[in-house]
Amino acid sequence: MIPRYTRPEMARIWSDEKRFRTWLAVEVAATETLAEAGIVPKEAAKAIRGRASSMWNASLRSRPEVKHDVIAFTTAVAEIVGPHARWFHYGLTSNDVVDTARPCSFSKPRC
Repeated sequence: MIPRYTRPEMARIWSDEKRFRTWLAVEVAATETLAEAGIVPKEAAKAIRGRASSMWNASLRSRPEVKHDVIAFTTAVAEIVGPHARWFHYGLTSNDVVDTARPCSFSKPRC
């Protein structure tokens, strides 16, 4: 977004921080759902929810090296969460996360 043409409210909605926090919410929900189904250990889901909330700054720092937003995101989470991060993004594709977290678009006309 071009700052001089963007209101602060809109800039916050489309910011990297908002995007990464929304991705995190999708990932945590998926991990907790898999834990309830017995696919992911419950302690892993708890660790991911508890430790990953501060990860977005690390993800932004590592993005230029990786050149892929979702890989940078999952790598940053893994660094913060530790061994339980092996269950983060389990069974998901990048599109699963990005599309689920995307605001209403033409592909979802009834939002």
